[in-house]
Amino acid sequence: MSIEELELDEEREYPFLHGGLDKTLKIIENSLDVAISVRGNRLLIQGEDGQVEKAEKLIQEIRAVNKSGYILKPDDISYAVRSLSEGKEISLKELFTGSIPVSSKKRFIIPKTENQRQYIDAISRYDITLGIGPAGTGKTYLAMAMAIHAFFTKQVSRIVLVRPAVEAGEKLGFLPGDIAEKISPYLRPLYDALFDMMEIDKASKLIERGTIEIAPLAFMRGRTLNDSFIILDEAQNTTPEQMKMYLTRLGFGSKTVITGDITQIDLPAGKTSGLVEVIRIIKDIEDIKMIYFTERDVVRHKLVQEIVRAYERYEKRNTEE
Repeated sequence: MSIEELELDEEREYPFLHGGLDKTLKIIENSLDVAISVRGNRLLIQGEDGQVEKAEKLIQEIRAVNKSGYILKPDDISYAVRSLSEGKEISLKELFTGSIPVSSKKRFIIPKTENQRQYIDAISRYDITLGIGPAGTGKTYLAMAMAIHAFFTKQVSRIVLVRPAVEAGEKLGFLPGDIAEKISPYLRPLYDALFDMMEIDKASKLIERGTIEIAPLAFMRGRTLNDSFIILDEAQNTTPEQMKMYLTRLGFGSKTVITGDITQIDLPAGKTSGLVEVIRIIKDIEDIKMIYFTERDVVRHKLVQEIVRAYERYEKRNTEE
């Protein structure tokens, strides 16, 4: 057993000491099996030598991130503690300050896992990036942040957001309204992500001018997209023909991110997924990057991780039987 003492600058670190420290310390205590007490502006950490060292390192990095202007939330701490408790050498400052500036009510978008950081890096460096993994891992959200950042820094002149309009249990023909109203539910998640990062009025004006376009995949046929940032979402629901058509739309000065979850394919039985096929076709092309996410990258409610794991165990058992 060992005890480590940290002294904080109460004047400069007042928000940290008095604005949520209890929750932060509780997460660290429960995850690393240490006891942390607060005495004025001092923190006392007690526990096994190795665990105390991890807790001290984590608290020091949280302080460093706070000083850089970003106050970590309890969920942020949970992701960091989980990685640290698994023995991974991570730098919180590097992880959380590798942010994506966007013009919005939120100052920047933060990658919360190592895979998310690699994903952002890949999007920056490659013209074609594939993000593959379960729901809630930030595939589309981070791609949207990168698209908005690229637009406002004049790396591209327009953003194109695309989704296949594939039914997941209901038929388009049974939905009310004209074709625009019928496909609207399939495009709604893209609008949600866009409006979460950009003021609605500003985004609406850009959509009206065609600077930001949100459309079903079928509308891409016959087009060549130059100087654009294009996101293809829910790509597991493309057919091989659609995927080939989409990839050949890429023009000069353009960048595309393709996202999908190959465990949630809504195509008719027996129909091959274009995403599953293209992974095999392009795997040897060096200038295309594929990032694979797992349930550890899920950044929604913590129960989503448990649900993803439960489904994976269930599907594995069924495959083995």
